[in-house]
Amino acid sequence: MAEKLIRVIVAKPGLDGHDRGAKVVARALRDAGFEVIYTGLRQTPEQIAEAALSEDVDVVALSLLSGAHGTLFPRVIELLKEKGLNDVLVIGGGVIPEGDIPALKEAGVKAVFTPGTPTTKIIEFIKENVH
Repeated sequence: MAEKLIRVIVAKPGLDGHDRGAKVVARALRDAGFEVIYTGLRQTPEQIAEAALSEDVDVVALSLLSGAHGTLFPRVIELLKEKGLNDVLVIGGGVIPEGDIPALKEAGVKAVFTPGTPTTKIIEFIKENVH
């Protein structure tokens, strides 16, 4: 029986209109053999959580450049938990100040990848943390 592919949603919550980095990550994950669903720009936390449920994903990768990560990332995690998706790995990326990362991790974001992070590090982290 074939090994199950890791399913990842790459999502852009909020009003952030820049998705180049998210598309680079989505392409790298796809090329690494993951099944990738890109939700597009300006998704609400509710839309992201619903997509995670309906797509039966293993990972939700949030990308944000607008500065609203402190509100939007925890909200997505809260909604995932409400839907019973406690085993979904949530990672974040984008322009996120180092000082904000501890609060995001406390909220349930397992890793935060800032600009310049090699996509290989993201791929390795997902492979090591999806069970």
